[in-house]
Amino acid sequence: MEITEYVKTLAREGELLADVAERAGTDAFVPSCPGWHVTDLLRHTGSVHRWAAAYVAEGRLEPTGFPEAPELVDGELLAWFREGHADLVRTLTEAPADVQCWTFLPTAPPSPTAFWARRQAHETTVHRMDAESALGVVLSPVAPDFAEDGVDELLTGFHARPRSRVRTPEPRTMRIRAADTAAVWTVHLSPAPARTVLGDTGDPVDCEVTGEAAWLYAALWNRLPLAGPGVTGDLSLAALWADTAGI
Repeated sequence: MEITEYVKTLAREGELLADVAERAGTDAFVPSCPGWHVTDLLRHTGSVHRWAAAYVAEGRLEPTGFPEAPELVDGELLAWFREGHADLVRTLTEAPADVQCWTFLPTAPPSPTAFWARRQAHETTVHRMDAESALGVVLSPVAPDFAEDGVDELLTGFHARPRSRVRTPEPRTMRIRAADTAAVWTVHLSPAPARTVLGDTGDPVDCEVTGEAAWLYAALWNRLPLAGPGVTGDLSLAALWADTAGI
C-alpha cells in the first residue's frame, strides 16, 4: 500500500474512533480491553499518536516512552484526542520523503514515513474496533487489502520479536489463509519466537485458520473470537493464540 493510502485510512479511522467513543461515553467499559473504560482507550491512543508524530516531526533516532496523557474527561478528552490525531495525520502528510527516524519491527518498511503511516493506521483501526465494542455495535468493515496488510504486520513483525509470547514446548505449525485475497502465511511455533513464511509450504500443519481477510484481521488481533468453521485441526493452538497473542 502507498503512504497516502495509509494516511487516508488513519484519518478516517481516527475520526470514526472519536465519534464512536463520544456516542459510547467516556465511562463505558471496553470489553475487548479488559479493565479499560473509553477514557483509557482515548488516553492511550492519543498518547501513541503524539509519540509517533514526534519521531517523524523531530527526526528522533532513539526510542522514547509514551508521553503522559492529561487527566481530562468527557468533551475535553475527546478534543485532546482529536487534536493529536489531526497533528499525526498532518505530520505524516507533510513529512519529507527522506526523513530519518527510529522505527521498530523486524519487517519494517525501509521508509520511516511508510513505517509510521502503516503502524498508526493499524493501531488506530484496531482501537476503533475497541470503541465499537464499548458501544456494542457491529465492527465497521475493513478493506480486504488493508486487512491483509495488518495480518502480515502482526505475523511477520510483532510476533517475530523476542517479546512475543506465542510459543509452544514442541514445534507446531499454523496456516493462516485469507479466502478473499488469496494471501497465505505459514506460522512455525516453537519455544522460540514464531517464524512466519509467506505462502503455503505444502507441508502438513497442526491448525489451519481460513476466513476473509477482515475477519482474520479482527480475530488475530483478538478483537473477535478466533473460532468457528474456518478454524480446523488442533483447536488448542487457536486457544493458545487467543491467550498469548495480545500486543
